[in-house]
Amino acid sequence: MKEDSFESVDPQPRSRHNRSIKLTEDDRHRLRSRLLSFADKKSEPPIGTICGNCLVWVDRLPAKFVDLLILDPPYNLTKDFNQLRFSKRTVEEYTGWLEGAIAALKPLLKTTASVYICGDWFSSGSIFAAAANHFIVRNRITWEREKGRGAKANWKNASEDIWFCTVSDDYTFNVDAVKLRRKVLAPYRQEGVPKDWQSTKQGNFRDTHPSNFWTDITIPFWSMPENTSHPTQKSEKAIAKLILASSNPGDFVFDPFVGSGTSSVVAKKLGRHYLGIDQDEEFCLLAERRLELAETSTAIQGFVDGVFWERNTLAYQKGRREEG
Repeated sequence: MKEDSFESVDPQPRSRHNRSIKLTEDDRHRLRSRLLSFADKKSEPPIGTICGNCLVWVDRLPAKFVDLLILDPPYNLTKDFNQLRFSKRTVEEYTGWLEGAIAALKPLLKTTASVYICGDWFSSGSIFAAAANHFIVRNRITWEREKGRGAKANWKNASEDIWFCTVSDDYTFNVDAVKLRRKVLAPYRQEGVPKDWQSTKQGNFRDTHPSNFWTDITIPFWSMPENTSHPTQKSEKAIAKLILASSNPGDFVFDPFVGSGTSSVVAKKLGRHYLGIDQDEEFCLLAERRLELAETSTAIQGFVDGVFWERNTLAYQKGRREEG
């Protein structure tokens, strides 16, 4: 991605519906002072954003402070991240690189910590191999990515994975916090009373237990206020599920490849402590801008009334807000 792709003045006027976050030079100047910087190892973990290499900074952080590690490293493909490029390597090389990162980060985790590691189909084999050497691998979440280019000589790649691991058998999992509200297409009544569903002014709905296959995630795009120029930005809704399931208010969420700050922003909105690290200053500044905006808006797309809603139910969500 070219350096001038982050110019504060658009070459063409943006649509009034374009809500993407863009930094001005005043933003950069103001937010740069908010980035964390310290030379010595701290006894208490800092809260905020560090601009740097996480594998360098890890030695300056206290041991066993992390309740939830969200690991969204570069996938094993060639990708530009503003000024930096990650190049595809052999499976063996990528597995070794990932395991080295996991080994470096592991001392920061509490014995009760949970870990989520993101990847695509090609990276997933490496993730399992590396994670299994250090953690208890409990599940693989696959989420549907509705965007993607069509392929003429292969199946269209329309999914990504998130591997769920824990350090031990003592860990947090708040199942009731991550139920998914779905429309009831064939309502069943028992003695005239709805069974396992609710009848509302907006329609009939059932709160279902979360599975490891997610079809309700929308990738951030230009009309969403969480959208940035980061090429692999995760949805706040997806990260919210991880944080609500595997941490409690006041817990510490750490993302060493934080990109434009989604994990930190969602952690802040949900009342958790947070620390994010990224090597690119522009993305760190975007993270700080989003954290700034989160001080006045705690909304998370698709999460209303303490429950997650399936995709394409915005009208019902609005009705629920009005009803409440």
